[in-house]
This record gives sequence, structure tokens and C-alpha cells, in this order.
Amino acid sequence: MSNQMQFPGDEKQEEKERDEKDEKEVTKREEKTVDEKYRRDPLGTMVWAAILIWVGLVFLARNLGWLANLQARLPENWHIQYAETWAVILLGMGGIILVEIVIRLLVPIYRRPVFGSLIFAIILIYVSLNSLIGVDLRWEMVGPVILILIGLSLLLRGFFRKK
Repeated sequence: MSNQMQFPGDEKQEEKERDEKDEKEVTKREEKTVDEKYRRDPLGTMVWAAILIWVGLVFLARNLGWLANLQARLPENWHIQYAETWAVILLGMGGIILVEIVIRLLVPIYRRPVFGSLIFAIILIYVSLNSLIGVDLRWEMVGPVILILIGLSLLLRGFFRKK
């Protein structure tokens, strides 16, 4: 037996200190995992930053009247008005995601599955082109394009795969 006497409050105090220590360790691990995630894949963070910059630039261009000036130079069936600002944003987002996909396929450090991102980018571009051009792009046209892009991504992945 120990020479020290334990009081009922001492056990609760020790338990409270252990809980606080455990909470600090969990918080430290969470911070470390977020930092490690960024270090392992900074491309994802850069893509989101590029998307935010693109959205800001499009809104700035609309507010300064640059999109209206662009409208005068485009074919008559293109409709870049205030409602179509979102279409321009979606088109840019789709383009940025396509660039990310190409980088992920070509650079081994950033390689990871891109099929979901490819489908998302195609949907963004499809929706934006429907709104901008005013021509109803049918799935009869988009479906084969999707198959071609999927085939190209598989082909690129096959060429640049580590051996």
C-alpha cells in the first residue's frame, strides 16, 4: 500500500486531468492530419483557390461591365447577361477541374482516381454551354463525348503508369 492517503476528490481530479490530456492529444492529431493532407495533396487546395479566384474575377467583370462588352463581340446567339454569369462561372470551374484531371494523370506525385472529377467537370461544362450558347446540346452528342474523354483518360493513365 502507498503511504499517501487518497481523498475522494483526488480521483476525480486525476480523471479530469487525463481527459484534458486526451483532448489535447486528439486536437494535436487532428491538426497534424490536416497539415499532412495538405502536404500530401496541395493540388486540391490550389484547385479550390483557383475556383474561388475565377468566381471573383467573373463577378468583378460583370460589375465593371466587361461581360456586357464581351457580349457585343460574341455571336448573336450567345447570351451573357446577369443570369448567364453563373454559366460563365460553371464553364470556368469545369475547365479548372479538367486541368486538375490532366495534372493528376500526368504527374505521378498527384496521381489519384479522377473518374468522379471527370464526370463532374463534364456536367458543369454541359450545363454552362446549354445556357451560354442557347442551343440545346442533347445527350446524343454529350454521351459520345463523355465516352471519348473516359477513353482518353484511360489511355493517358496507361501511358504514364509507373512500371
